[in-house]
Amino acid sequence: MSFISGLRQSGKRNNSRKDAVQAEDSPDSPDSPGQLTDKSFPELDPVITDFRLQIPDGNPDGLNPADLPNGCSRSDLSLALEDCMAALDLFLRNEFEEAQARLRSRTKDSMYHALTYATILEMQAMMTFEPQHILAAGTTMKEAQAICQRHRKKSSFSKNFTEEELHAEVCYAECLLQRAALTFLQDENMISFIKGGIKVRNSYQTYKELHTVLNSSAYSQGHNHGHFEGGVKLGVGAFNLMISMLPTRTLKLLEFVGFSGNKDFGLQQLQEGSKEGTFRSFLCNMLLLCYHTFMSFILGTGEGDVHDAEKLLQPYLQKYPKGSIFLFFAGRIEEMKGNLDAAITRFQECCEAQQQWKEFHHMCYWELMWCFTYKKHFKMAYFYADLLSKENCWSKATYMYMKAAYLSMLTADDCLTFGETAFTLFRQVPGLKQKIAGKSLPTEKFAIRKARRYLAENPIPLPAPPLEMMYIWNGYTVIGKHKDLTEGMLKTLDEAQKKLDSCPRTDLSIDDQCLLSLLKGLCLKHLGHQEEAEHYFTLVLCNETQIKYDHYLVPNALLEHGLLCLEQGRRDEAIKLLEAAKQNYKNYSMESRTHFRIQAALHKAREWPAKERRKAKSLGCPVTEKAKEPQIHHISPTVPLPVIQP
Repeated sequence: MSFISGLRQSGKRNNSRKDAVQAEDSPDSPDSPGQLTDKSFPELDPVITDFRLQIPDGNPDGLNPADLPNGCSRSDLSLALEDCMAALDLFLRNEFEEAQARLRSRTKDSMYHALTYATILEMQAMMTFEPQHILAAGTTMKEAQAICQRHRKKSSFSKNFTEEELHAEVCYAECLLQRAALTFLQDENMISFIKGGIKVRNSYQTYKELHTVLNSSAYSQGHNHGHFEGGVKLGVGAFNLMISMLPTRTLKLLEFVGFSGNKDFGLQQLQEGSKEGTFRSFLCNMLLLCYHTFMSFILGTGEGDVHDAEKLLQPYLQKYPKGSIFLFFAGRIEEMKGNLDAAITRFQECCEAQQQWKEFHHMCYWELMWCFTYKKHFKMAYFYADLLSKENCWSKATYMYMKAAYLSMLTADDCLTFGETAFTLFRQVPGLKQKIAGKSLPTEKFAIRKARRYLAENPIPLPAPPLEMMYIWNGYTVIGKHKDLTEGMLKTLDEAQKKLDSCPRTDLSIDDQCLLSLLKGLCLKHLGHQEEAEHYFTLVLCNETQIKYDHYLVPNALLEHGLLCLEQGRRDEAIKLLEAAKQNYKNYSMESRTHFRIQAALHKAREWPAKERRKAKSLGCPVTEKAKEPQIHHISPTVPLPVIQP
């Protein structure tokens, strides 16, 4: 079933064109807060309590109902939605230029055409990070917001809203949110950050109030109710999901200024929105796929929900078997499952499916680089890192670092094939630093810090740089699903350990030893050798005071130790370790990402007793609470614990 037929199922036909389309431009600024926003008391329910949808009567355009299906005329809003969904259908079939051309013709008069066109340009900007793409997307989104402003309610004295005015509110909120994202990317000064924050808050408040309106007993459904409801579910779901994932310290600050988030409610809203066959069903679906395959994986405990992701993707993959977006997510799901050969095939199919948008190729190159890293095919991983360094602008420093990292794992003769050396490439990394949203990317800063040791006259090589960066991206949960991959990685770490032991002791030896200990512990945990894994995690903690630069290793060792305890059912110990990692360390590399993971682990730990009680209750077993004093078993007494001497 096409998106057009989906529209016909979900949206009813209006009996007249809206006379509100002919309304004059509002004097309100495009940047003004939503008409539904209660600025004084953001935590209160929306100010619209006596809400009633009004649809104008009459047939001002003299349309003949007999000319249309079922003898019904279609409103201007219905026609616009149908045309935008047809353009979206083209986009999902990889006909990107045709989709944009169809939308471009009506961006000056239709809010949905303007919003959809601007959204496609923003998607492109987010994938390329090219300044000209970011600027073009920002200008187009601002114009789309102005079109939405024209269709919003003109008077604040009446409590009655037409259907078109409600759609204008939800489109306006969407424009605000997307413009805020572009503001953070485009500008570096504090004024721009404040403006971006205001846009986010106004968008949040508008979605919050529209959700209350939607559930009000006084609300009556319009002919395009499904599309309006889908827009509200997208916004409310996205905000709840994103805010709920934030670390505690950030969450408390946001709650202080009126934001709140509930992960389960957010997922529920997005799931409902993805099933309804409306204009925003695709966006709800994509956000859920991103959450299950990227956000919960990279910023969580590395699990993700592969089953839900496959259920969401399958209908789209059947309908668009060559759709680049869906082939990419199909590859990502196979990668998460550890089926690397199948993942590589999917990513290669995605690259072959179209040539118009190279940005999809770059996304695949990144994933292909990691797939070959997991397989220890470092020459192929280098090949894709090299392509990214030449074609993509996201982080030249990270790409250069990965090229150098892969060459460092090869022999000198192998490196001659590429005409480059790890030493020269590492030295180039600091000079490629760039800023996005006024700051360097955390991954880029990490790469630059690690590469700085090669600026010395007699540099001390990094022990296993691709394997370290693999941990930053939670790659050990991928190889952990296959014993042969994990054993192969552990063998590489053992070789790095022998090489380190054979070198003279330096002031960086402890840092390198602790890094190898953390990575060995991860491999051993996935292989089921939990006691040995705990030994290596504890080894990092015992040498904490002797670490010179890589201070991020200690909180991450506590995090991994806590997750190990959680797997063993030692919940109290797990929480104590996780709280120590969260509270006792700051100003280290990749701190935000570590805090995201700690937050996810704590949520999992605190959710566990409730799940156990529900399971026991369902089995008819008595539920008892046994008090136990938290106790951290750093290591079994049967395993010797060396402390590295400087």
